[in-house]
Amino acid sequence: MKIDIPGYKILDLTYLVLDYNGTIAVDGDIPEDMRVCLKKLAERFKIYVVTADTHGNARAKCADLPVQICTFPSADAAHAKKEIVEKLGCDRCVCVGNGRNDVLMCRIAGLSIAVMDTEGMYARLTAEADVCVRSMQEGLGLLMNEKRLIATLRG
Repeated sequence: MKIDIPGYKILDLTYLVLDYNGTIAVDGDIPEDMRVCLKKLAERFKIYVVTADTHGNARAKCADLPVQICTFPSADAAHAKKEIVEKLGCDRCVCVGNGRNDVLMCRIAGLSIAVMDTEGMYARLTAEADVCVRSMQEGLGLLMNEKRLIATLRG
């Protein structure tokens, strides 16, 4: 996905890196409308779901989705997420998250979106994100309707 944002920068994005709990899932479950969004976005991005897997069910819940699951111990989740983004290429990544362990990946991403939804959002994440949204659906909606993103970020 290539987006020219006047007065800001040109984004050339290949990877969508998503936190699981609080970002695409609520209490470990992915809502049906989010599943539909993920399937549509898989036509534009290679999607990675990165998670410490708090509920222990992320792999099973994503089994029918066109995503790659990356799990790691919760004690070092922030650094694990950052390393994944670095390996993919920071400038090529859109990172979407809501938690304290999403700060490092959002800081280095080509585009970062902070989500404030049912499970809340770590307040300091707002300082690292390019865009803050009120829900998971709004966050992914920006990627499906790039004019919204341009309107938010243009100079």
